[in-house]
Amino acid sequence: MNVKICGIRAAEEALCAVQNGAKAIGFVFADSKRKIDPKKSRAIIDKLPEDVWKVGVFVNETKERIEEIVRISGINVIQLHGDESSEFAASFQLPVIKAFSIKGEEDLAAIADFQSDYILLDSARERYFGGNGKAFDWNIVKDYDFKGKKVILAGGLNKENVRSASNMVNPFMLDVSSGVETDGKKDLQKIESFLGEAIPTY
Repeated sequence: MNVKICGIRAAEEALCAVQNGAKAIGFVFADSKRKIDPKKSRAIIDKLPEDVWKVGVFVNETKERIEEIVRISGINVIQLHGDESSEFAASFQLPVIKAFSIKGEEDLAAIADFQSDYILLDSARERYFGGNGKAFDWNIVKDYDFKGKKVILAGGLNKENVRSASNMVNPFMLDVSSGVETDGKKDLQKIESFLGEAIPTY
């Protein structure tokens, strides 16, 4: 199973994730307790293998600012986690992940025609757009036809539920942040344990 460890703020966190099989590393550039400076993320990204996804997370940011951060940081995938339009998502040259907050089945209707390379299914918004550590009801998407779109599952994932989540939803990728933290900070042991559970499920 492909896994993204999101909300990385230190090189040791990113390297631990990659060494244990993570395919993607996420850097949050939006208002969040996990927000990172683009120059600091560049210092981390420069230490990572080329084939790892370096994902920048943005919320209702301007195109100009996103492209500036792409240049500074070296990210190679853009994640839009706000109210961005399909046209906005399609305007970038880099691959785009578009996040959707899922409360009920009615929230899936907007996904089919959205122009993005990947879709991310997350729990309902609270203070921040994502990273709330709560899962939505996976039964909502269990048998849903996403018309060939590659699905990334996020929201409330942890070592204990990752296998059942993977088996129920069968996503392209799993995305975890708070599920590998202790007291709001990335926990290297939890990163290693989560990846140990998640990757063999594929």
